[in-house]
Amino acid sequence: MFNRRTTLTGRTVVITGAGSGIGRALAHRLSTAGCPVAIADVDEVGLKETLSMLSGACLTHVVDVRDAAAVGEFAAQVASWAPAPIGAVFNNAGVALSASIRNGVSDDEDWLHEINYRGVVNGTRAFLPQLLGQSAGAIVNTSSVYGLIGVGNESAYCASKFAVRGFTESLRHELRGTGVRAVTIHPGGVKTNIARNGRLREDTEGWGRTPDDIAEEFEALAMTTPEAAADIIVEGVERGQSRILVGIDAKVIDALVRLAPTRYPIGIAAVQAALSSRAAKRLGTVMAR
Repeated sequence: MFNRRTTLTGRTVVITGAGSGIGRALAHRLSTAGCPVAIADVDEVGLKETLSMLSGACLTHVVDVRDAAAVGEFAAQVASWAPAPIGAVFNNAGVALSASIRNGVSDDEDWLHEINYRGVVNGTRAFLPQLLGQSAGAIVNTSSVYGLIGVGNESAYCASKFAVRGFTESLRHELRGTGVRAVTIHPGGVKTNIARNGRLREDTEGWGRTPDDIAEEFEALAMTTPEAAADIIVEGVERGQSRILVGIDAKVIDALVRLAPTRYPIGIAAVQAALSSRAAKRLGTVMAR
């Protein structure tokens, strides 16, 4: 069975979470390719910085993706502005949270899920009528490699990304025969500020990691630049892929889960232990000064 290709060059593209990271890189990549770009983010300063990097037609909108009405207003604005049919809607906005299940805080978890999952749902529902009306285009939802595996101290984040994966796979079934595609993105470690800007609670249950340690561990594991991630995502969408793994680490983890679905946590735990040991050595050096 062949994959249906999607042409993005010259088409309007919509990107949430475009104020930094992968969203910014997607906006730059697609604007350079001649796409009119509609970008949104809750961070007005970051959005303006992204705009300054773009060429060609561009629409900006400050929006909190948790607010369905606000996302709907953005979609209406895009509908009246778009100089070309929509090629893809990238529901990319997301945040990070790290906390053990026992130390988790409900307010933090609600904040995370409202952005990571509900934001994807809101974006999909707001823009899907436009795509169905043109019988073409793609809804591209950002999950994570943590939408493939469960990891200690990341229960809420994993749950939000598994939810995006399940939602998008269900959407894919519903869109059969419509000409519109549903695509899931699973980035591995990408060098962005998502960890630094997230809510990271100190681990008091064995790893001994501070929020700074957690952010540094993420940065140590991040293997892919946002620009490289954007290239992989755009090429995957245009090739007609329904599931796009971003980075060699994502591909390795995907293979590991398939080969050892109940034993992969052993490998993940070994990596965490090694990183925790590195953090402990840094702490010892500081205390010895």
